[in-house]
Amino acid sequence: MIEVKNLVKNYGKYEAVKDISFKVDTGEVVGFLGPNGAGKSTTMNIITGYISASSGEVSIDGFDILKNPKEAKRRIGYLPEIPPLYMDMTVTEYLNFAADLKGVKKSEIKPMLSDIMEKIKITHVSHKVIKNLSKGYRQRVGLAQALVGYPEVLILDEPTVGLDPKQIIEIRDVIKELSKSHTIILSSHILSEVSAVCNRVIIINKGRLVASGTPDRLSESLSQDRFKIKVKGEKDEILKAFKADSAFSLIEESETTEEGTTDLIVEGKAGIDTREAVFDNSVKNGFKLLMIKSERLSLEEVFLQVTENENFTFDDLAEGKTESGAAENADEAEEIEQLLENTEPEKDINEINGEDNEK
Repeated sequence: MIEVKNLVKNYGKYEAVKDISFKVDTGEVVGFLGPNGAGKSTTMNIITGYISASSGEVSIDGFDILKNPKEAKRRIGYLPEIPPLYMDMTVTEYLNFAADLKGVKKSEIKPMLSDIMEKIKITHVSHKVIKNLSKGYRQRVGLAQALVGYPEVLILDEPTVGLDPKQIIEIRDVIKELSKSHTIILSSHILSEVSAVCNRVIIINKGRLVASGTPDRLSESLSQDRFKIKVKGEKDEILKAFKADSAFSLIEESETTEEGTTDLIVEGKAGIDTREAVFDNSVKNGFKLLMIKSERLSLEEVFLQVTENENFTFDDLAEGKTESGAAENADEAEEIEQLLENTEPEKDINEINGEDNEK
């Protein structure tokens, strides 16, 4: 459904996106992750046709976003981080306006908007002026705008930013429901949200794709030599003995639930069987080893590992170039991302739907 090939975006001498390639199949819900300034919003804006790439290709359902923009954009619904709302319109007026911009037939607008408002659960506020709505309902109206025209693809950039926990859960439930009938790319800094709704994640860092795969697969691949152990004995002695052992690359305390024991998270150095090193250390120091089990990384921990290590590679899971180089100007990257995220509402809607200024 979505294919990105060798995507590059330059701002003068600064390369914001560096040769990114990936595919999103029909029906997938993909989490698009990266730290601030990584190139997420730039990439998403290129995919939607809002800005052009310096080089590379983007196709939506086989239609090139540059060569055949009208057909490609017809298949895309876009919710920017700041929804492109007109605050003095009512919800119905605004959605009618969006339908006109997207070229929906007059006879189809009313039943379509009724269906969309029912799905997004905003029917009861359809008569209200948007500026009088809460942040959560404004976000829902922005999502409804993205659904106008029934696009096959939804691009959602930080759809729950600024919402309270209850509103986040509500929007998350809406996205889960939409995932049954749409291909979705979701950008979010709330990684628990991504874990809950996405069946695959793509992580970029400093303009490069560094990892791609299901959350479970990424976690499993990075957790092969990571174990949680429970040792009976004096905590200080146990910590001292394990931290002094050159066989381990990581020793972390973990919450202990059993009195008289110490729980640790341990990782062995390259080429060392962590389990054997734990057993040998325990025997040598007279400790009673009560438990050793594989410890899986959370998505948050995976994210930190692949983005904080500048030399990280993920060749077996990444779909494009995986080695991330040092940023030439990290502050400039974040500034550009923020500039793109804070565009004027009217320009957002008109550009996304391939309309000229006169319309």
